[in-house]
Amino acid sequence: MNAVTRLLRDLVAIPSVNPRLLGPDVETPAEEPVAEYLSVLAKKHGLDVSRQAVLPGRRNLLVRLKPSGKVKKRILLAPHMDVVPADDSQFKPSISNGRLYGRGACDTKGCIAAYFHALCQIAKYKQRLQHTEIIFLGLIDEEHLQSGSRAYARNGPKADLAIVGEPTRLQIITAHKGDFWWQLKVVGKAAHGATPHLGKSAVHQMARTVEILLTEYNDSLKEKQHPLLGSPTINIGVIQGGTQPNIVPDTCSIDIDRRTLPGETENTVRKEILDVLKPHGLKPDFLDLRGVPCDALETNPALPLVQRFMKVARRRRTLGADFFTDASPLASAGIPAILYGPGDIAQAHTSEEWIDLTQLEQATEVVKRFLQEVES
Repeated sequence: MNAVTRLLRDLVAIPSVNPRLLGPDVETPAEEPVAEYLSVLAKKHGLDVSRQAVLPGRRNLLVRLKPSGKVKKRILLAPHMDVVPADDSQFKPSISNGRLYGRGACDTKGCIAAYFHALCQIAKYKQRLQHTEIIFLGLIDEEHLQSGSRAYARNGPKADLAIVGEPTRLQIITAHKGDFWWQLKVVGKAAHGATPHLGKSAVHQMARTVEILLTEYNDSLKEKQHPLLGSPTINIGVIQGGTQPNIVPDTCSIDIDRRTLPGETENTVRKEILDVLKPHGLKPDFLDLRGVPCDALETNPALPLVQRFMKVARRRRTLGADFFTDASPLASAGIPAILYGPGDIAQAHTSEEWIDLTQLEQATEVVKRFLQEVES
């Protein structure tokens, strides 16, 4: 077993479950054991280690390789350390047929292992980079509200490029969709179920709303196109209304997931939805279910550092992704961000999550070569 595989195996064995995805009374050490494990290794390689407080008991990890001269360029290697919940067996990594199985193997401890090992290899060289600082940024809370990347965007040192760790099958992603979560609520009038004509059913109003959103509005979204992302989408994941069969329901709500393209904003999308419902006499109230911006990402692939990374990775073009990531909050701070990593997003969050170990080794080599050549 090579060094980067051993590192990944050890990381997967640490159950760094995001506590926000568990019950309110469940206490976990969250990402801290992963950060402590990496801190010990980093110090053995002479790297500078610091922490950034984000949430109570939860901190980003910053591991720095400083240049020999004045910092003129800064590269972030930014995977997240948290994982989604799993049973205990999934934190017992196993290897079979060239794959490592376990929770977080591809999302995103494979990226942690590849990035961190590459940085440690660079740190071994006697001659350091002259003017480029490399920061390994282990982020917390990506699986919930991206609190780690949002905190770094507010208070961390700026960078010339962030390579954000996500399972991309070694493809380079320069654009991904944004994601607005809203609750739409309508109000009717309660009445006895025996005399429904004396009331006004909120469930009926919402049923009409759902039908319009998933037909007329959804069809209009298909007319919008992005070269890497295709069309925006809408999904209605939750509906709640009424209390019992013999009462005309006076309230009903739905929770929607609206994936956005670059340039779409919360205000423009909200107006768009209201405009399509208004002719039908429907005007629901909107409640933001997140309270933080989740805008789409679009990084110019022609940027010199992106072009250099593409050359090292032997990619002629970049791709887009439907899912939301830490890249967007970092980009909001003016840090050009791309996604790159081993593994397939189709395996993330599954009971049989795994990563191809050949991809793990290839990603490690690509990142190492990029860091070696970043000043050339």
